Amino acid sequence: MKLFKTSNGIVVEHEQQYYVPGMDIDELINRDNLYNYLLSSLQGFTKLSSEAIDSFKDTPLLAPIGSQEVWAAGVTYLRSRDARMEESKESGGATFYDKVYVAERPELFFKSLPHRVAGSGQEVYIRKDSKWDVPEPELTLYINSKGNIQAYTVGNDMSSRSIEGENPLYLPQAKTYEKSAAIGPCLYIPEKPVSPDTNIHMVISRSNATVFEGTIQISQMKRTLPELAGFLFREMDFPAGAFLMTGTCLVPDNDFTLQVGDTVSITIDNIGTLRNVVRYKE
Repeated sequence: MKLFKTSNGIVVEHEQQYYVPGMDIDELINRDNLYNYLLSSLQGFTKLSSEAIDSFKDTPLLAPIGSQEVWAAGVTYLRSRDARMEESKESGGATFYDKVYVAERPELFFKSLPHRVAGSGQEVYIRKDSKWDVPEPELTLYINSKGNIQAYTVGNDMSSRSIEGENPLYLPQAKTYEKSAAIGPCLYIPEKPVSPDTNIHMVISRSNATVFEGTIQISQMKRTLPELAGFLFREMDFPAGAFLMTGTCLVPDNDFTLQVGDTVSITIDNIGTLRNVVRYKE
């Protein structure tokens, strides 16, 4: 089952497409057993006609987020650990990433407020004061206010490797800025948790040519999804729930940096494709 947020409202897709009247996304998704709730509610939603479905296809998608904060986990894959160590070796910070990879406590950091999050088809930004920028494709969890994982989406954790590599204390500036996070195209709400065999695939295009492509399975993640969610909710309350990006293993080589005009396409099995064009903030 999938939930889309558009400028015209919320649409739920389950074999057919249904318009959800009179509810905002916070009210709709912040509950236990979200799949069963939506399944039992379909008859009360408005089934879209063929004309409405055609109109929906032409309606821009918004990020499937309400008032939730977006958080992120770092160094959850071995390749991510190695990349962070490479970028930080000159500053003396490389050992921090090696230690957090094997530690009991994961790295968690604040990523974005909802108004700074881009949806699929919208722009993401790179910083003007950064010389080395990459996208980070990540399976992203929606966790309800009780700390239970209810849905999944595609996430892009835009990052400045030059700023983070200069000093680990600069992590907030490397990770948190306008349109540094994108999620979408929808919330995927399955009956059972996602399979470890789930693939994450990323393509970066420049002038109609592919400049990076890679695929990874989430089974390569060192930590479990409930473990990451549990640490995030350990000492914090999220009244409408929270989104949590779970880390990346797809890291372009060190000689690669994003450029204005690049298109980043991230696809996760069963969820869909999050597609964004790279720009500077005006």
